[in-house]
Amino acid sequence: MNKKKTSVLVFFILSLVVFIASPIIRNTAFCDAETHPRIISLSPVITEWLYLLGLENSVAGVTTYCNKPSRAKNKDKIGTVLEVNVEKIMGLNPDVVFAMSLTNTKDLKKLKSMGINVITFDIPKDFEKLCEVSLRVGSAVGKENEARNIVKTSKMKVYDIKKKTAQRPKQKVFVQIGAKPLFAATHEFFVNDYIELAGGINIFKEAMSGLISREEVLKRNPDVILIATMGISGKDEMRTWQKYKTINAVKQNRIYIVDPDTMCSPTPVSFAGYLEEIAGIVQK
Repeated sequence: MNKKKTSVLVFFILSLVVFIASPIIRNTAFCDAETHPRIISLSPVITEWLYLLGLENSVAGVTTYCNKPSRAKNKDKIGTVLEVNVEKIMGLNPDVVFAMSLTNTKDLKKLKSMGINVITFDIPKDFEKLCEVSLRVGSAVGKENEARNIVKTSKMKVYDIKKKTAQRPKQKVFVQIGAKPLFAATHEFFVNDYIELAGGINIFKEAMSGLISREEVLKRNPDVILIATMGISGKDEMRTWQKYKTINAVKQNRIYIVDPDTMCSPTPVSFAGYLEEIAGIVQK
């Protein structure tokens, strides 16, 4: 697989996890506070956000990736973020389908042709965009006030963390979001916000591509390495990096495995909560 195809594939996979966003919203006012809409969510984070808004009973179907909160696992599954079962969605008689821009456009067009209200989102690249989307989702489902209050609280927490970390020395951070091939978070990825708000410097922020080499990581000499890969893969990567004794992160024993789901697919609430944890690591 050539470099260009590999880059597209990795971005595609990460986007699948990351989820959501800055809407291309059409026909958003489908309900008000007095109604109980039936909602299909094709995004893990939208699902989690709907639960935070108190709409658990309105969620009629979700994707196989919607595992937060754990109760969402009990909802009817209508496919993945990319491919959905149109017939099953129709059978659930939804008032609205919240879809990602990565979802098969043919499926979405078919749902629309059958009279289903489909609201499509793009992927946000920073915390502010995430908050904007969350507010629009709240407005669409008749929970505007609740959404505004939750977002306001989350923003206040993020602001407080940013204020504290601004006073600390900047640490050079490398966030690894892929192993084979090796892939780094650039400014094109939501993860960059975690690094900068935590008081770090993303050593690959301005890289033309997230595809990198270990030699390039060694050259940029990070103070902290965050591996957003769980399980055996994450542990293997940690052991690999520990072999490079010349970089600061190894010298100072500052290599960490972080939760890719929480880091890459946050709601405003989980972003603020995880940012506090990341700031603790970066500023340790």
